[in-house]
Amino acid sequence: MKVIVAEPIDNSGLDTLKEAGHEVELAYDSTETELLDLVKNASGLVVRSGTSVNRTLIEAAPNLIIIGRAGVGIDNIDLDAASDNGVIVVNAPEGNIRAAAEHTIAMTFAIARKIPQAHISLNDGKWEKKNFIGLELDGKTAGIVGLGRVGQEVAKRFLSLGMNIVAFDPYISQDRADQLGITLMDLPTCMDNADVLTIHTPLTPETKNLIGKEQLTKLKGGYLINCARGGIVNESALAEAISDGVLAGAAIDVFSEEPVSPDNPLLGLQNVIVTPHLGASTEAAQENVSLDIAKQIIAALAGNPVENSLNSPSIDEATFSKISPYIGLMETAGNLAVQLLENPVNSIELTYSGEIASLDVSLITASALKGVFTSLEWRINSVNALRVAQERGVNIQENKHPLIDGFQSLISVTLRSETKSICIEGTVFANNDPRIVSIDGFRVDAIPSGHMLISRNLDRPGVIGFIGTILGEHTINIGAMFNSRENIGGGALTVYNIDDPISDDLRNQLISDDRITDIYCISLNG
Repeated sequence: MKVIVAEPIDNSGLDTLKEAGHEVELAYDSTETELLDLVKNASGLVVRSGTSVNRTLIEAAPNLIIIGRAGVGIDNIDLDAASDNGVIVVNAPEGNIRAAAEHTIAMTFAIARKIPQAHISLNDGKWEKKNFIGLELDGKTAGIVGLGRVGQEVAKRFLSLGMNIVAFDPYISQDRADQLGITLMDLPTCMDNADVLTIHTPLTPETKNLIGKEQLTKLKGGYLINCARGGIVNESALAEAISDGVLAGAAIDVFSEEPVSPDNPLLGLQNVIVTPHLGASTEAAQENVSLDIAKQIIAALAGNPVENSLNSPSIDEATFSKISPYIGLMETAGNLAVQLLENPVNSIELTYSGEIASLDVSLITASALKGVFTSLEWRINSVNALRVAQERGVNIQENKHPLIDGFQSLISVTLRSETKSICIEGTVFANNDPRIVSIDGFRVDAIPSGHMLISRNLDRPGVIGFIGTILGEHTINIGAMFNSRENIGGGALTVYNIDDPISDDLRNQLISDDRITDIYCISLNG
């Protein structure tokens, strides 16, 4: 089969593909139009970060089976288009982990000891020893934003340097953090305690401009290292903080636009070290990534499972038709549960009752985990879901009960943190009509989509009217409402499907009523 390699990868991967009997065509300098023509008969496509694999390109390749991203990030690949067209997307998340971690440590030493600045000064014929007093890392505190694979590798290296480690990652459990010797904190507290802050989170809508002017004031006198993704740190705010002396320095390997523009505000600053996205640029990393991708392409073209699939695995048509209504429902249930939990997840329990229990539910389980870990860069599926959860110390339990009263099939997601648990139950009625039928033990009949307001309150006269009035005053329409109570005068829970999101001011106005114990503002894709 033909494999198009659109960007340079190490020869080890190319040789492996050829040895497996596949035709390898290099298209390193192809234009977008030329690539559209080349993929027409291709079964495999290998890219790095520079090729835009959009819907047009994918749909121009009717024989395409797999797209291999020689690296981690998949910002340049339209994953939905690939899934729509039955194309597997894989990446190589393991190959460059150590390289990225080592570059982070190198950048930390370089900025803490002002090595590039001293090098330039000495080459200019100056002996300015007193101008380059550095920071000794032993005994200092490193703050890590994101404790995924790279973040954990960086933590191990910082610990070996005698540093204390604090971290912000809402998706890692306290047990896992304890195993690593790391203290978990919220982001402001993490930055307030850190002498050096390093970023290791993917770029998502949640993390874009995560660290701006307000956050940088918490790192006063400290150093910021970013070898993860451009756009997580606001570059203008960082440049201002460096120029004003709020921060002692920064070391940046990634930028919001790459190649970086000559007028980027971080270029030319005395206390900023910059490198052109070198995190994965080691010979070992390039060889590892190339081999990982080649092996996965060979497996996929042979019809075998792949190790690092980023989209849905294949499933037979008969089973898929039975489980498909539950896939979106379970993802929504997981997303709803994690928004209600508002704490790092320690364990996830998935229960299938009734007819659904007799089927292959791996894809449904994957959808639930995807909903829980919705802000992570990795797309969770039946191949990688358990591994991603285990890396974050999250225990996964799956139960099946063939008998259930009152429903043909019932699914449930239970999330537990150190101090709290949330259980969401759902089912699919006739005509593929998904519903949430229970929230934390309260029986409801809620439509799982769009904007939702969930109220926990005392069962008192006028509470529902009060909420409705406030929403009306803010011109927010109620599409549906479902109320449940423990007993007369006890606790109650009400779900409102509303047409618009709730502002913080509106939420504060609602929660100020003594009868209301909590208000949750939920947004779901449905």
